[in-house]
Amino acid sequence: MKQNKQFFRRLLAVAFWLAVWQAAAMAIGQEVFLVSPVQALRTLVQLLPRADFWQRVGFSTGRILLGFVLGAVVSVVLAVCAARWSAADALLAPVMQLVKATPVASFIILALVWVRGSALSVLVSFLMVLPVLYGAVRTGIAGADVQLLEMAAVFRLPPGRRLRAVWLPAVLPAFRQGCSVALGICWKSGVAAEVIGLPNGSIGDALYRAKITLSTGELFAWTFVIILLSAGFEKLFLFALDKAVGAVLGEEGTKC
Repeated sequence: MKQNKQFFRRLLAVAFWLAVWQAAAMAIGQEVFLVSPVQALRTLVQLLPRADFWQRVGFSTGRILLGFVLGAVVSVVLAVCAARWSAADALLAPVMQLVKATPVASFIILALVWVRGSALSVLVSFLMVLPVLYGAVRTGIAGADVQLLEMAAVFRLPPGRRLRAVWLPAVLPAFRQGCSVALGICWKSGVAAEVIGLPNGSIGDALYRAKITLSTGELFAWTFVIILLSAGFEKLFLFALDKAVGAVLGEEGTKC
């Protein structure tokens, strides 16, 4: 019953903002400046049967998710090294702070000097994900139960059992939360990199073309596609992560 109430509240909130959007579009009366939600949806429906639409979706999705996966793997490795060795922690701290503080646009422009436009979204997504998941894993490691660690040392648990019994339950909740944030960031930054780098056949290239041709309907339609892709892959990834955690840790792990 409570879930149904929340669903209807969200539905009403969405309907309210769609009505505001529609009213604003009608008040302006110029589709070049603001299209109505109906026109944006109509444009999206027109894009769906086109082969180049799905090619662009596949091109951008593959590269942005590759950047996310690389960022996740490298961040876990670096966080473990930093937790294990104080020298590694001291070396990595200014780098992570620098990556967090530097504007995405600066990274994109600098990265264009080093990589081709087609690989730009991979590199930028990787850089944006890295400090987020690095911090999440470090938080999880720091939050490990000291008494459980002492008990594991006393009973001389092998590394595999120690990982499963102590470290994974401590790290996975923070890692999951970090992934939820990082997935949204990597989609935003990855598409922004494509808008600047303009690799052929990307979503960012389509956004730029819609902008210079004043095709506001396409601009809104592609923006809606990006939102759907970001939200959809976040849900799928977290669902898969929860299933994997449940398989490794049992029922308790699924509650992270």
